[in-house]
Amino acid sequence: MTLSRRKFLAFGSAAAAAGLTGCGSRSSLGGSDELSMWTWVGSVNDGLIGQAEKAIPGYDGMKLAMTRIGTNYKTKVLTSLAGKSLVPDIVAINDDVATYFPNQDQFVDLKTLGANELEKDFLPWKWKLGITPEGRMMAYPMDTGPTALFYRTDIFQKAGIDTDPAAVAELAPDWDSYIELGKKLKAAVPGSAITDNITGVFSYALAQQSKRYMTEDGQYIGDQDHIRSAFDLSIRVVKEGLSANAQSGTTDANAVVTNGKLVAYNAAVWWAQLGPKNAAPKTKGLWRVTAAPGGAGNRGGSFLAITKYCKNPKAAFAFISWLESAKNQAQAFLDPVLFPSTPASYTDQTMAAPDPFFGGQKIVDVFAASAKKYPGAYFSPYDTIIGTPLGAELVNVEVAGKSPDQAWADAQRQIERELTRAGAI
Repeated sequence: MTLSRRKFLAFGSAAAAAGLTGCGSRSSLGGSDELSMWTWVGSVNDGLIGQAEKAIPGYDGMKLAMTRIGTNYKTKVLTSLAGKSLVPDIVAINDDVATYFPNQDQFVDLKTLGANELEKDFLPWKWKLGITPEGRMMAYPMDTGPTALFYRTDIFQKAGIDTDPAAVAELAPDWDSYIELGKKLKAAVPGSAITDNITGVFSYALAQQSKRYMTEDGQYIGDQDHIRSAFDLSIRVVKEGLSANAQSGTTDANAVVTNGKLVAYNAAVWWAQLGPKNAAPKTKGLWRVTAAPGGAGNRGGSFLAITKYCKNPKAAFAFISWLESAKNQAQAFLDPVLFPSTPASYTDQTMAAPDPFFGGQKIVDVFAASAKKYPGAYFSPYDTIIGTPLGAELVNVEVAGKSPDQAWADAQRQIERELTRAGAI
């Protein structure tokens, strides 16, 4: 299946026309001396925002007015843009940034504000994700989601496995050896699992790849070997009995961490807080992290964009470039645990302290190495509608025992239907 550049642009124009039409005055939200900003809970450091709410650093006469949107964030952003009235000056965008590309004309090209001068301060692959296929810089980098292997030292000790992070990394450099490690853990401690569920393996195996579902010129490649291998790997882990079968969105997801069933997990940096620190606080000191089997990866990370209705784009860019400086990204790692996209942050003493929950290990070093080594991949506006059927069919394999070949075929048929409906093929 191929999506030509002409079709991509046509789809983008149609999407913009369908989703962002409306009447009303073209005005931004807030007073003339303030920049309005929308984001979600847990996306920015409160202390830094507090400073900007008094005055935008380096930009006299302007202050920030931020609103945290609790639910349906993306829908509210797009609805505001469609109405062309009371639009926020600045919006946060999650890792689905490419799905906003068809509406790129609703945002300021940050290159026109001097963004290129700051490119050298950021991870190259992260910087590239905010740039549309037409070369417009629509979104400015915020945090990232580098991956690593989390593991329980007490369970590893029971299995007679060296718990030193370097030794574990050497023992399981790839997914095949990770599966063998899982078998050894399960033999020593029955019930041990090395993933939460089947889609956990698929998501993190895909997060390590240098290509995903589409090429930049619009060719669908989600039916090729690199996707099928991640699909089959996920099923293999389940067949070996190494999945906790704790499906996302259920109470089991936390329970398998709390009860100690999930003893190792290839996950993103943010899982440290959402997983063991939240679900198993009594395991403080028992966890470590090391390089992930299969190589460096990234899952997650957000952006900031300036809408075309912004009352003062220069002031807005002064704010976002200040907020996402290396020094301030290091501060945001402490609260709300956002891993920086600026490599200079990784040696900042704010981040470099040992983590008591992880036995005093400096876990930042592990994730920094992953962030730097991650090859980067192209994310298309269609990744969500492609990935959803694949994930759903994998769950059918794990939960309902569906044939893997049938699940793969059914996923591809559903993807073709969805891409056709979207006008992509």
